[in-house]
Amino acid sequence: MTHIRRASAIGAAVTATATACAAVALAPAAVAAEPTAHRATAATKAAAAATYNGACGGGYSVVNSAQIGAQGTVFLTYNSATGKNCVVTVRTKPGKAVHMTASLGFASPTTTVTDTGYYTTYAGPVYLDARGLCVTWRGEIAGEVAGKNGTNCGSLAANRH
Repeated sequence: MTHIRRASAIGAAVTATATACAAVALAPAAVAAEPTAHRATAATKAAAAATYNGACGGGYSVVNSAQIGAQGTVFLTYNSATGKNCVVTVRTKPGKAVHMTASLGFASPTTTVTDTGYYTTYAGPVYLDARGLCVTWRGEIAGEVAGKNGTNCGSLAANRH
């Protein structure tokens, strides 16, 4: 089993600009037919989503994400040129450093890459070459966790080097 972990000292700050933006577009008829309470809930959820901040670098595109309550979002990205996945956990509203985690792994051989520490804006990026494999990825912000197990499976015919 391979386990790679990068941890920061308590109080370490990562500075980055993360712009939170979200939009909800509904046809006027759909909005009129939707209950008022549901519209408010949908708007609140949309406002709580963080935006991907590009921390994985050039060539990476978001292929999956999971909202971490109102705290932020964990993003799974992929670079088709390198065959690597990357995970970054981004806070909706940067502020005082809180415990955060970005984690990425696959089952066989068991490998997990994790960045955990106290951050103001985001945790990660963490990278893993998972061509032809399903990945398990997660993010945590101040005790709230989100992610997915065994997703974004690449072609099983892909060659691993």
